[in-house]
Amino acid sequence: MRPDMNSSSFLQFVSNTEPPELGPGPRAGRSPLPDLNRQIDEWLAASNHHASNAELMRAAILLWHDHHDAAHTIVQDSETKDGSYIHAILHRREPDYGNAKYWFHRVGQHSCFSALSERAAAFLEAKDEPSLVRKLMPNGKWDALAFVDACEEAGRKPDSTARLSLLREIQGIEFEVLFDYLTGQ
Repeated sequence: MRPDMNSSSFLQFVSNTEPPELGPGPRAGRSPLPDLNRQIDEWLAASNHHASNAELMRAAILLWHDHHDAAHTIVQDSETKDGSYIHAILHRREPDYGNAKYWFHRVGQHSCFSALSERAAAFLEAKDEPSLVRKLMPNGKWDALAFVDACEEAGRKPDSTARLSLLREIQGIEFEVLFDYLTGQ
């Protein structure tokens, strides 16, 4: 998979894979780390993205492809809300739910949450899941901690395949919204 160098779309890096597992993976279809880093380097060199977001975009792409250690190295020392957001997702996927909540507390209200709430609500309403809409978006606002709890709860139930699938799709939406935000789309 080679991204279109004129596109800043996250989808260019993920079009050949399913949404990541809620847990660490790895899953089939992920790009090998050296190939992926080369593609990201080429894409960043051909784009006009601000340098401060370049490594965070790399971390998001690496995390999508289940390269947790490489993504963690990038976000570990980030003091920004954006870096903390990626860090929180990473720990949610490990799964280290307590640590994920710590990082989401550091994030507070993120600029992505409004778009994430709208897209996740539309997705869940189309799937006829009003109870999950109420749980994840009380008062119409995204609740990142409730999503952590939902992932943890679904992971503990052996019969929650359908719920896990829904949550994976929401996680995919979360990645897309975050990446669009980071690229300024």
